[in-house]
Amino acid sequence: MNAGLRIGPLALDPPVVLAPMAGVTTRAFRRLCRRFGPGGLYVSEMLTARALVEGNDRTARMLRFDADERPRSAQLYGVAPGTVGEATRRLIGDFGVEHVDLNFGCPAPKVTAKGGGAALPVRRRLLADVIGAAVRAAAPDGVPVTVKFRRGIDDDLLTGVATGRIAEAEGAAAVALHARTAEQRYAGDAAWDAITELKAAVTTIPVLGNGDIWEAHDAVRMMAETGCDGVVIGRGCLGRPWLFADLGAVFAGRPPAPPPAFGVVAGIMRHAAWYTQGYAIGADARRALGTVASRAELAAVLDGIDPGLPLPPEALRWRRGHTDGPRPVRLPDGWLRLVDDPTPPVGAEILISGG
Repeated sequence: MNAGLRIGPLALDPPVVLAPMAGVTTRAFRRLCRRFGPGGLYVSEMLTARALVEGNDRTARMLRFDADERPRSAQLYGVAPGTVGEATRRLIGDFGVEHVDLNFGCPAPKVTAKGGGAALPVRRRLLADVIGAAVRAAAPDGVPVTVKFRRGIDDDLLTGVATGRIAEAEGAAAVALHARTAEQRYAGDAAWDAITELKAAVTTIPVLGNGDIWEAHDAVRMMAETGCDGVVIGRGCLGRPWLFADLGAVFAGRPPAPPPAFGVVAGIMRHAAWYTQGYAIGADARRALGTVASRAELAAVLDGIDPGLPLPPEALRWRRGHTDGPRPVRLPDGWLRLVDDPTPPVGAEILISGG
């Protein structure tokens, strides 16, 4: 089952994208994922447009790429068209970015309460202006702009289809739907039927699906059930970067390799709480891993664990990363009455990148 994907000039084979995750999709983690799954698209942590335009040092450090990292991909958060357009130009001109993804899915209360992230799609005219500004800024260099968003605020206020159509009309190269609402945050099951609905509505650019892909076969099933053109992998790869190797295998028509024994994991692990989940390493070893202060201490603890420990099959589907929710979504006062107001929300331009 070889199903490649084109996002503007970019050819992805397999049709797999690493979701931007704050504190996770650093250069080192992207390198690790690429090692297992060459051919996909590996997106940076979220960068804020205002911080980038103002020359924030931390944001610039987050825009370091390996020499062989291609395509260079970055996710951008912004609420003001002018700032987003200028930030897009700088990403491309100053940092050599070859793909820009726009974030309209963040459910954090501190973000939605000011009208940013998952709250912005309610404001249809402003949403169109922000997407259009990024697309126009990227067009001279032929850099594709994609848009990632959620189903909506909650089950009573769904904006996913409208957001996809707006992005398509404004020239986005692809759209990606996290099939949960902002109210759900990271709890409950992703509603894959929303991906099906979006795919039926957005017909001229690729539609990617995100949510509840824990094993490679989940990705194949999502594409078969929804008709989507590719998948976005988030929490499923936390502590499981070899998921990208499994995805490459199943999309090429091969079975995925068995889960690695602990000795293999010990050779690549960096975030102990993720990598050891599911392995029966014992309480003492877990406590020790939580207190190591150097690489030498980490190596000593790992050397004391049986390298042949298997990963139980049921552990493959244990949820990792954020699991909080549902939670009522905080919105600015009068937000739902401002659907056609193009004015950027006050106070929503965040000065810190990474979430």
